[in-house]
Amino acid sequence: MDFKTKTETKMKDRIVKLKDELARLRTGRASPVLLDAVKVECYGQQMALKQLGAVSAPDARTLEVRPWDAKTCGDIERALNKADLGAMAKNDGQIVRVSLPAMNEDRRKDLVRVVGKLAEEYRVAVRNERRDAMEEIKKAAKDKQISEDEQKLSEGLIQKLTDAYIKQVDEIAAGKQKEITTI
Repeated sequence: MDFKTKTETKMKDRIVKLKDELARLRTGRASPVLLDAVKVECYGQQMALKQLGAVSAPDARTLEVRPWDAKTCGDIERALNKADLGAMAKNDGQIVRVSLPAMNEDRRKDLVRVVGKLAEEYRVAVRNERRDAMEEIKKAAKDKQISEDEQKLSEGLIQKLTDAYIKQVDEIAAGKQKEITTI
């Protein structure tokens, strides 16, 4: 039984999800990822913004949406203004621009706290994967599917994996916190 590979796959998934969540947090720089969750009421249905146009960040505080169809500019502008971005969208008929204001110190502190909470959630998730793997290993040993030596070896490998992934969560969170606090 390959407990290590199965557990490592689950832990890698947790890291990918953490990176995705952190990418959606607004730091000092504009990032097209900030608009990934925006839905636009267009053509009689809700559509993801990225289905309607290309999103780019021409500079550190501006996002631009270049719609495939210029007729959708008004719908995109309305959706962006409804979204909780803390910025207003402006439509020039061809391109919709979103100018993001500079973040103040309070907002930076709040985001650092949010990153800390997310990191803790993902450390707990990694530990839960360890717990599940350890239970599986103990059950396999109890059912005589693996020897005691294999059990001890597998438990040691799972613990090393857990330590490595928790360290990775901490490093990712520290990097994001540094990015947020850098003006």
